[in-house]
Amino acid sequence: MTKKQKKNLIRIIAAAVFLVILHFLPLTGVVRFLGYLIPYFIVGYDVLLKAGKGIKNKQAFDECFLMAVATIGAIALAIYTDGDYTEAIAVMWFYQIGEWFQGYAVGKSRRNISDLMNICPDYANIELENGQLEQVDPDDVEIGTIIVVQPGEKIPIDGVIVEGTSTLDTAALTGESVPRDVTKGDDVISGCINQSGLLKIETTKEFGESTAAKIMELIEDASSRKSHSENFITKFARIYTPAVVYAALALAILPPIVTYLLSRDVTFGIWLYRALTFLVISCPCALVVSIPLSFFAGIGSASAQGILVKGSNYLEILSQTKTVVFDKTGTLTQGVFEVTAIHPSEMDARELLHIAAHVERYSKHPIAMSLKNAFGEEADDCQVTDIEEVAGHGIKALVNGHVVHVGNSKMMEAINADWHDCSTHVGTVVHVAVDGKYEGHIVISDVIKPHSADAIRELKRNGVSQAIMLTGDTKKVADHVANELKLDQAYSDLLPQDKVSKVEEFLSQKKHENDVLAFVGDGINDAPVLSRADIGVAMGALGSDAAIEAADVVLMDDDPLKLATAIRISKKCLRIVKENTWFAIGIKLLCLLLGAIGIANMWVAIFADVGVMVLAVLNAMRCMFIRAK
Repeated sequence: MTKKQKKNLIRIIAAAVFLVILHFLPLTGVVRFLGYLIPYFIVGYDVLLKAGKGIKNKQAFDECFLMAVATIGAIALAIYTDGDYTEAIAVMWFYQIGEWFQGYAVGKSRRNISDLMNICPDYANIELENGQLEQVDPDDVEIGTIIVVQPGEKIPIDGVIVEGTSTLDTAALTGESVPRDVTKGDDVISGCINQSGLLKIETTKEFGESTAAKIMELIEDASSRKSHSENFITKFARIYTPAVVYAALALAILPPIVTYLLSRDVTFGIWLYRALTFLVISCPCALVVSIPLSFFAGIGSASAQGILVKGSNYLEILSQTKTVVFDKTGTLTQGVFEVTAIHPSEMDARELLHIAAHVERYSKHPIAMSLKNAFGEEADDCQVTDIEEVAGHGIKALVNGHVVHVGNSKMMEAINADWHDCSTHVGTVVHVAVDGKYEGHIVISDVIKPHSADAIRELKRNGVSQAIMLTGDTKKVADHVANELKLDQAYSDLLPQDKVSKVEEFLSQKKHENDVLAFVGDGINDAPVLSRADIGVAMGALGSDAAIEAADVVLMDDDPLKLATAIRISKKCLRIVKENTWFAIGIKLLCLLLGAIGIANMWVAIFADVGVMVLAVLNAMRCMFIRAK
């Protein structure tokens, strides 16, 4: 509980105590009036101040204005009738209770989000020549600098471990409580907490481009992206509030005038009371508060589980997801490739691997990394020059003066090499040709992620009708993964632009206009597709910066099962928003009718306003307690 919440709770309790004491004191007249003003101002001074500021700024029509007018009017009415000020103070008292519940709910959701907001440390340790550590501003650390992260400290900048072994707490980023073991050569991202050993890290990014800084930037931007429901309520309140004020004014003036003209009866006090009751009932607090709170709580719940949703509009869209299109490598599979077979034509298997690894030596592609790891002897006399990457085909280079092509079947066909596929192993086949002559192929296999099958199953349970995979890999590999995961469709041998075309095709085939297509990817070549889909989902831990930037939702631990969790959170949020909308509007319309004809008194008005708001806020708080299965 924050200091402000504690202060407000004390005010609520103090006002209640004063009301109880005043009830038993035999006060009359002016003394009674002044006595009841004490609890009124204790519990309502801030509302009166806000109403005054609103009038001063010519933005009077809000809930504070309605509360001020209704309570001041009720006090004025009590002065001229029976001197019972309890109703007026109760309106303000119950309103503050509703506000307190709202503050508590927002605070709890904010704490989930602030766990992500607090991932950026204020300093980085640089080791001086004398061995002492100097704390510097992370913004001043250049790429390639060696920083020292001691046990208990957060990693300030992305980098590679050059010395040390430790375990990292990644919970703030991924929502996972299991620590991650790291050692020399491992990539580490900012925001993780070093739990045990001292680490020396060579930075690979500037502070502003590191994971933690990027996440903070995305979170700060998220609040500006409102859902359709929130935008509707904002516009609704802007029109609704002045309308009910004028309606209450008409209710206070017109009926008593008509009554006086017809029967000469003076009924001004009765209709004024009804108008004040009407004002309290009509206050749109339940809708204005509970709907944004539902989305805020949902985003907070997602953040606690390592799912970064960039705005409530995306949380709303997720609930309508009917088609999910996956990239394969790094999304459904781990992107950890291993050489599983080498099939040379004439040369030795070791020599075939040697040539392929040297051509791929400067590439960062997972397949290239697996070839280099399998060979492991990069330092030799080979001269590799004129390296040229052919998009969607492979790499061409000169190795000791010989033209070497390493790539897929399209590359072999382009140079008219007499290639053949692998008939014994399933995986990515890397073909090798030297001076236009086919020399054999190397089979590299990827590993399906542990939760990929569960992810597809859970997505289907949550209303997704189609799960589709797009990959640049071969048909054999694509079909193998699709069968393992029970995907509905799989498309292979696709270039980045082909993936965009496929998504365009799927979008044009949607059965209903409101059906949403989500694309899930992790690589830099997925950025165009992530932007084109109705909603883009990026793998955050290992994914590229471009993919994370283009996406609308980021899964911080690269677990596809979290997408199903995000959709569950979205659906529950939307369900709660609809429940609150219909409940609040229904109760208010009923009570407004009863208030206008004199059946509902101020206590009914208090329930219609504050009671409905508290119930709506409590219902909205359910969004905070959605757990992954």
